[in-house]
Amino acid sequence: MLTPAIWNGYPLLQYDTGGYLARWYEGYLVPSRSTVFGLYLYFGRGSFFWINLAAQALATFWILQLTLRVFGITRPGRLLSIGLVLTLATALPWLASMLLTDIFAGLSVLALYVLVLHGDKTSRVEKVSLFVFIAFAGATHSATLGVLLGLCCVGWMAWPFLRGRLSVTGLLQGSLTIVVGALMLLAANFALSGKLAWTPGGYGVAFGRMLQDGIVARYLNDHCGKAVFKLCPYRNALPPTADDFLWGNSMFNTLGRFEGMNQEMSYIALHALAEYPLWQARAALVATAEQLVQVATGEGTHGWIPHTYGIIERYYPRQIGAMRAAHQQHWDINFKPFNWVHVPVALLSMLLTVALIGGAIRRRRLDDLTLLATTVTLALLGNAFICGVISGPHDRYGARMVWIATFVVLVAYELRRRQHARDEAPDMTTGIPAAPPAGLT
Repeated sequence: MLTPAIWNGYPLLQYDTGGYLARWYEGYLVPSRSTVFGLYLYFGRGSFFWINLAAQALATFWILQLTLRVFGITRPGRLLSIGLVLTLATALPWLASMLLTDIFAGLSVLALYVLVLHGDKTSRVEKVSLFVFIAFAGATHSATLGVLLGLCCVGWMAWPFLRGRLSVTGLLQGSLTIVVGALMLLAANFALSGKLAWTPGGYGVAFGRMLQDGIVARYLNDHCGKAVFKLCPYRNALPPTADDFLWGNSMFNTLGRFEGMNQEMSYIALHALAEYPLWQARAALVATAEQLVQVATGEGTHGWIPHTYGIIERYYPRQIGAMRAAHQQHWDINFKPFNWVHVPVALLSMLLTVALIGGAIRRRRLDDLTLLATTVTLALLGNAFICGVISGPHDRYGARMVWIATFVVLVAYELRRRQHARDEAPDMTTGIPAAPPAGLT
């Protein structure tokens, strides 16, 4: 799981990493940068963050093992082979090797599945550990929290029809992880900034997506003659993308960035949503569809991340030498060969996961594999909707979640292989191969 970081000689960095690394030192809230994850990184600073990577790899190993165990797949060789396929064919080792919240997105979905649907197959210590892990994962990123919340809501809606598979206790435990995760984030924000507030940036990021879709320009053209907005003088010169506006050298900097523009951006975002509902709905559908297929590994993990370098140089001067000597900082990482494998595997895995659900519906069979495939499919759709609609489609948002679809396919293959082996095994009394269970094709 940590092969990329070990080869690199230093944990992999991304453009957003610097914002998290600085949270302990700066004492104020930054849009889309969780203070909980910032504290998690701070506690690993003495090891040059290798403790953080070790924790991420061990958490990955533990949750994969626990999920396989509830399916009765307990042989170490099977865990090893499935882990090897995930390492070679998906973004998973790159996520585990990076100082970023993304590794927790997919893992939290699997953890929630185990806690809610298979809590009776785990020990008390495992339940508590899963609970804490899910709450922490939700606190590291609002999109992850949103996906977990959506899954819990769907669970409650499905409960009247699936009482034999879904328990109230499991749903309550899963739902409480969302509450605890939110409280964890509020507490960390208060401890570091003195403000009992949510991590800012939601409206600003949504505004950026509307700008990219042309909705902001339309709103300004419709209203600048009637109202005064800071952006009115720039309405015909807005950047083409949200990234250019929020993170590039745009008028956003001139107008005071988030501190100077938050009120105006939230006002425009809310009123544009009300004034152009059909346009917004069409843009949301397009963004969700685009996000589903944007799954390439490595977005933002390259040699040009000046903000993150600056944060390390300012607050972690002992690590400058190791950071600068890493392969990433010498532009030695080329993700194109990896994505020749990762992208088709990811897209095929999503299709096969949906096919598993379709096959179960056709056979009218609801088993643990179907529930896992449905959970993962809903998580992928929720992730695509939240990230695509609010932030705009990015490969990074897809890659951090889609590997769990590959995991579902591998579990299905292993279960089918075991079933085939049982079917082919001769009856010890007659010597004739056992008949397959009714309905199995």
